[in-house]
Order: sequence, then C-alpha cells, then structure tokens
Amino acid sequence: MAPVPPAPNGAPRPGRPRSPAADRAILDATRQQLAELGYAGLTVEGVATRAGVAKTTVYRRWTAKADLVVDAVVEGVQAPLQPQPSGDGEAVVRALVAALAAPEVRGAYLALFAEAQVDPVLRARVHERLVHPARRLVAALTHVEAPDADPDLVFDLVAGAVLHRVLITARPADEPFVRQVAQTIRAAARPALG
Repeated sequence: MAPVPPAPNGAPRPGRPRSPAADRAILDATRQQLAELGYAGLTVEGVATRAGVAKTTVYRRWTAKADLVVDAVVEGVQAPLQPQPSGDGEAVVRALVAALAAPEVRGAYLALFAEAQVDPVLRARVHERLVHPARRLVAALTHVEAPDADPDLVFDLVAGAVLHRVLITARPADEPFVRQVAQTIRAAARPALG
C-alpha cells in the first residue's frame, strides 16, 4: 500500500499517525467481503463496517475500491508466488494454482483486469503487483528448462491454462492438471532448443 505522502514542505502531515491495526483490519475485511460477495458486491462502506473503522479511514489509505482490492489480493498471492526449486515446472504451476485458488482472489481477479482495461493507472498497478511476480516465477523456470524459449510466450501459456481452469471453468486444478500443464510446457519448449 502506498504511504501517506508528506506535506508539500516535506514535513509529516498533521493528524493522527496511521494505525497498523486499522490497516490489517481493513485488508482482512476486504478479503472476507471478496470471498463472500465478490468484487461487484464489495463496498467500501461494508469493508469499513466490518473492519470497525470509519469509511473516511479507508479512503485516507486507498483512494478507490480497486486500489484497496489490489492490496488485499496481493497479500493473498505473495506466499504462493515465492521462488520455486529450479527446474520444477510442476511446482511453478502448483504455485500459480495456489495463488488463484483463494476465494477472495477468485472474487476479484477477473474484475480487476476488466477495470484495468479502461484505467491505465490501475492496469499498471495490477501488472506491477499481481502479474509481474507470476511472470518472474515462470521466467526463472524457463531460463532453466528451456533457455532458448520465449519466456513471455511460456508465461502466457502457463498463465492462460491456469487462469482458464481456476477462474473460468472452475474445474479442479488438481495434480493431474498440474502435471499435464508442466509436461505440455516442456514439450512446447523443446523445439526452441533444436
């Protein structure tokens, strides 16, 4: 989340300092509302009520609903998107599945991307905070398994398969699926090596 900017003269802004407990309560309430109501049903008023803070407290920290949701979702995907063992394609696919499997992420991901199509600032933020960590994970795998393959294409193939399975069809992204995606990516990358 972006820090509160200093006053124009560089001095700290007047008023009460930000409360980490309020920040935590707001992000937790946001994830709960996303899981229960989805992006369309989430309201800043509902988040504030659930977090036990004033609506103005939320708006002092996040200027728009989409910004709040990005920060709440980022927390949910950080752990799964940590670097995986080198050359373990299944671990990478499994990490992407885990990042998207949480109900609050499923409740927000597609809506954020839809809004990002008409909001370039949000698009940049979604790419920086959500897409690029996943892209780095797949790029590291590509560098080991298929150094001559286009890492962007490999990412598009992996992300497309996982996003479609988890968010569009809602079919299980189980271990057989994880293995098949990893094997397909390896097979697709092999011609680039020859």
